[in-house]
Amino acid sequence: MAYKATVLSVMIASPGDVTEERNLIRDIIHEWNDINSKATECVLLPVGWETHSAPDLGGRAQEIINKSVEHCDLLVGVFWTRLGTPTGDFESGTVEEIKRHISEGKPAMVYFSTAPVAPQSLDAKQYAALGEFKKWCFEQGLVESYDNISDFSEKFRRHIQMKVRDNPELAKSTSQESVDLLEVYRSARDGAVNERLSGEAKRLLVEAAQDKNGTIMHMRYLSGQAIQTNGINFADSKDRRSIARWEAALEQLQTEELIVARGYKGEIFEMTDKGYEVADKLSQAAD
Repeated sequence: MAYKATVLSVMIASPGDVTEERNLIRDIIHEWNDINSKATECVLLPVGWETHSAPDLGGRAQEIINKSVEHCDLLVGVFWTRLGTPTGDFESGTVEEIKRHISEGKPAMVYFSTAPVAPQSLDAKQYAALGEFKKWCFEQGLVESYDNISDFSEKFRRHIQMKVRDNPELAKSTSQESVDLLEVYRSARDGAVNERLSGEAKRLLVEAAQDKNGTIMHMRYLSGQAIQTNGINFADSKDRRSIARWEAALEQLQTEELIVARGYKGEIFEMTDKGYEVADKLSQAAD
């Protein structure tokens, strides 16, 4: 059934080395709409140069893009190793979009990836320029970092909900009843995850959440293996059946994106934001 809705435009600003993040932002915005739009009578519209600008020979290229996105209500900026191509007036087109948006007093969310990168693939000038811009963003209080695409997904999904709920200009187009729908969705999602987890996976996750570093170690020795967190060793190195159960628990936690592997040997795992949320619910249920 058709319904009227207020459209809030969300500008996606980034250079060309974070294509996966750009696509993910759109997916999460569409997810927000699926859950919230009917009840809130509000729709978030993702806006980017690739979908909201057209060829025009009448002016500076970036100025043409600026005109097509100048009415956006919220901006999401994402960077990894590049700042982008200078426009003549600003350090890059992405920077120009961000600074113009902020100068109008509109809310912005800017993310910087800390994912590893091969040194030989870096453009030294671009990386240095990015460092300078990052310093400026820190001064403005705009910065959020993320380690990998899963980390970014969890953070942006949570932040977009908070931004719509808490920002006066955006929140006036929504209602608390509608904003709470996402919490219902997340509770249902986490409940489904809980049902899928084995007993070993649940115990490992809860203990990892209590570990001061939020890490799980999977150590391999000549005499056997050890899976440890929070000062506890879960795998009996002399019992292959025991090791197999706890290896399966590790794999399940990774599949559910509750932990993420660090390094390349599969020896260290860290909790994700989603992992902490599920662990907290498991602990509360046990109490």
